[in-house]
Amino acid sequence: MNDEDLLARRYRLLGKHSPLFYDNPLHLVRGEGVWLYDTDGKCYLDAYNNVPVVGHCNPQVVEALTRQAATLNIHTRYLHENIVNYAERLTATFDDSLSMAMFACTGSEANELALRIARHCTGGMGIIVTDFAYHGNTAAVAELGTGFMPEAINAINVRAFPIPDSYRGLNSLQGAELAEAYANEVQKAIDSFTEAGIKLAGILVCPEFANEGLLKTPPGFIELAVERVRKAGGLYIADEVQGGFGRTGTHLWSHQWDKVTPDIVTLGKPMGNGHPMSAVIARAELIDHFGRSSMYFNTFGGNPVSCAVGMAVLDEIEQNNLLAQVTEVGAYVATGLRRLGEKYELIGEVRDRGLFFGLELVCDRQSKEPAVTETKRLVNRMRDRGVLLSKIGRFDNILKIRPPLVFTHQHADLLLTTLDEALASL
Repeated sequence: MNDEDLLARRYRLLGKHSPLFYDNPLHLVRGEGVWLYDTDGKCYLDAYNNVPVVGHCNPQVVEALTRQAATLNIHTRYLHENIVNYAERLTATFDDSLSMAMFACTGSEANELALRIARHCTGGMGIIVTDFAYHGNTAAVAELGTGFMPEAINAINVRAFPIPDSYRGLNSLQGAELAEAYANEVQKAIDSFTEAGIKLAGILVCPEFANEGLLKTPPGFIELAVERVRKAGGLYIADEVQGGFGRTGTHLWSHQWDKVTPDIVTLGKPMGNGHPMSAVIARAELIDHFGRSSMYFNTFGGNPVSCAVGMAVLDEIEQNNLLAQVTEVGAYVATGLRRLGEKYELIGEVRDRGLFFGLELVCDRQSKEPAVTETKRLVNRMRDRGVLLSKIGRFDNILKIRPPLVFTHQHADLLLTTLDEALASL
């Protein structure tokens, strides 16, 4: 079947508003490592999909999945070593205070469960997020989706603060003054809840502010913001659905770059390398307090097959020393991107941490007018040249690049060369 017929069937069955990448949608049929292949056998360098964190169709992960699936798969109301072994292995990668795990299947489920725990344990309902947030698709977390979801517009238990962006900072402030200014915005949200008679439950942010554009936050902002939230009786929930599992290099978890430990952490996307897995990691007293009176059970969360897959992902990260590779290759890519920034005025700022990159594209570096049309055109031209990436941000003018962690210098050279050619063609 040709792509036009397949697209027509998709529209009829899924509707025309089910999202698709690129002006000319891509029909993929196979993946291996950092490569994806379409129906014509054309090869694409995947510089976007962070779900296959240890590479598409990783043989060790596939083997672990099939071996356990051929043996037994049950839910967690029966004893099985896989879930206990995996929970021990996973929690051991966090601060000692984050010692218990609860399993689900998606990041949305994990974030909703985190909200339930925070609200139950604090007795509050109020949640603070950024003003361009996304934390999932369920009804509960859609109310937090200030950047994407209409449900967030009239959510009475949600307050938003301006994204902590050094590039477009408040009142032209910089450094410590800017961090303080954004922390004061968080305080305004806390005060707004107090005035409305709503008790604070906590703040939920992605430590890398990925959907906000992979921001360069002013140093110390997170510590200041969390200090204010905890003083008001709230908890700090770190959404690691995008930034976790070594994405940012050096540390397995992106919140470990900051000098404050979350009370609750949510995991998802790369956890199963494509197999649907997610989790909440939290302080033991929070999970115990929640569990005493609140029922939580997930039919598929934490099943033996999922835990075998999750263990294999951790094995691949550890045994192949991927944190060091991410740090080294990420620095190499960042250097190349900054060279392109010197060459092309379109690039207003390069943001990087590990193998996570954001390029803010602007029409003019002084006015910082978002280059919306050019960004969309560039994403499509990269696709036509065989490299996949995407865009994000309030104005859709930030290139979002986050390849699998098995990305090498050779792959980086292809990415940088192709991006150079595509920028020159605009």
